[in-house]
Amino acid sequence: MSEPILNGLMMDDYPLSLTTVVERSEQLTGDRKVVSRRPDGSIHRTTMGECAGRARRLAGALAELGISEGDRVGTLLWNQPEHLELYFGLPAMGSVIHTLNPRLHPDELGFIAGDAGDRAIVVDESLLPAFDAFRSAHEFEHVIVVSQDGKVPEGAIDYESLIDGAEPMSWPDPHERRAAAICYTSGTTGRPKGVLYSHRALVLHSMAAALPDAMNISTRDTVLPVVPMFHANAWGIPYTASMVGASLVLPGPRLDAESVLDLLADEHVTLTAGVPTVWMAMLKAIEAESERWDLSSLNRLLVGGSAVPKSMIEGYQRLGLFIVQGWGMTETSPLASTAILPPELDGAPDEEQFEYRARQGVPAAFVDIRARGDDGELIPWDDDAMGELEVRGPWIAAAYFQGSGAEKFTDDGWFQTGDVVRINRHGCIRITDRTKDLVKSGGEWISSVDMENLLMGHSAVAEAAVIAIPDDQWGERPMAVVVLREGAEATADDLRTHLGTGFAKWQLPERVEFIEEIPRTATGKFKKTALRDQFVKTPV
Repeated sequence: MSEPILNGLMMDDYPLSLTTVVERSEQLTGDRKVVSRRPDGSIHRTTMGECAGRARRLAGALAELGISEGDRVGTLLWNQPEHLELYFGLPAMGSVIHTLNPRLHPDELGFIAGDAGDRAIVVDESLLPAFDAFRSAHEFEHVIVVSQDGKVPEGAIDYESLIDGAEPMSWPDPHERRAAAICYTSGTTGRPKGVLYSHRALVLHSMAAALPDAMNISTRDTVLPVVPMFHANAWGIPYTASMVGASLVLPGPRLDAESVLDLLADEHVTLTAGVPTVWMAMLKAIEAESERWDLSSLNRLLVGGSAVPKSMIEGYQRLGLFIVQGWGMTETSPLASTAILPPELDGAPDEEQFEYRARQGVPAAFVDIRARGDDGELIPWDDDAMGELEVRGPWIAAAYFQGSGAEKFTDDGWFQTGDVVRINRHGCIRITDRTKDLVKSGGEWISSVDMENLLMGHSAVAEAAVIAIPDDQWGERPMAVVVLREGAEATADDLRTHLGTGFAKWQLPERVEFIEEIPRTATGKFKKTALRDQFVKTPV
């Protein structure tokens, strides 16, 4: 009697490595375009194949400088082809790409570079002032500058001169569990923490992101990531696009609405991705000059980073443009869920469809979710109970680099996100707040996110943020901070009346402040800490 077959007869040890993604792009879809706008506004054109070939020469040159397996190399670059070459070359040679956010405070940048132990850094010439502000905090062995004319500061290496004539590297044998990239959290609570991604995690993330119920990216697409390549791997878009053979359009530092719209129209972009604040400005520009841009090729906008107001989804729908909301974090590589309309809602009224699409969606394949209430118990999926979202999966962090923040990871392998959610019976997430942003008034929770979204549905409101302020009687009360649309008028009573359509009278904010602009974090989110500093100390 033959032995039962316990294991499959597959090539299970085939490495899930980014090296295979780079080689596939080079061999099969090398002619796909890579278009970028330089800081001076000029357009640069190359291809995926040329970027992959230059990545081999870059890797060979870095190896000559002594960069080897496991070494971290920092980047201070925009969305530009040199950044893509580093995305390709560093992981494939066995090193680790460390993208640095130039919008952070120099003290944070110095800490992050030191914590990561960056041996070298590649800087765009337009970002040299940002680099000079923190370079003394960490000793880089090599400073490499991307310059359009080859003129670089004394002691620095010109990027083009470095790779010009360098011997192309034959990639070493890949290993899927080798570190490939490191990104740091925003540091909104305590020091920023490093998230160290493996090749395997990023390959699986790329595969899942390409699926129709996620980003839905194919070889027919031209993708413009407005989300910076220094922010959570540009949501994985460079690797996903390379894997499937899509074309890339890289906007450089110019992210104003008109510049982005010009590229979307001129390059016939089919998918773009960024945070809500970018799309709010873009919607305003389109509504003001509806005939200026031909966006007929653009079939979806992937929006994430913070909750998407339902009014913005409706506004783009009126223009024939379709928003897909996604949710994720640096710790989740980052895509964890998307709000794709399920077939059972195809015939539902528009309002019901908009309500669903304003949620954060269903978890991606291989991402598990649960939420835990104040009492420590798991909440039911009844779309009523609220709890802190916990996630796990093959591209979810299991720990932070250097061992900080261990309290965010449970003993049974889940990551505690800090997002407070409701979950419906189909597993569709609706974020109601961050744990630190919930308003607890008289022992009852008030969702600042829900209140912000309803405020931004008012015709006179351009932007709105809601924060908790101390209250002697109730512990905390909500306060609304509002930016009005240009030329529009509204009083605090007008906005409270509007909020009364979705909130009980006791939940309405007594205090409404009107300001010119809401401060933002380095990644474009509303900076509520700055609002608390400004208004909590201000007498009513």
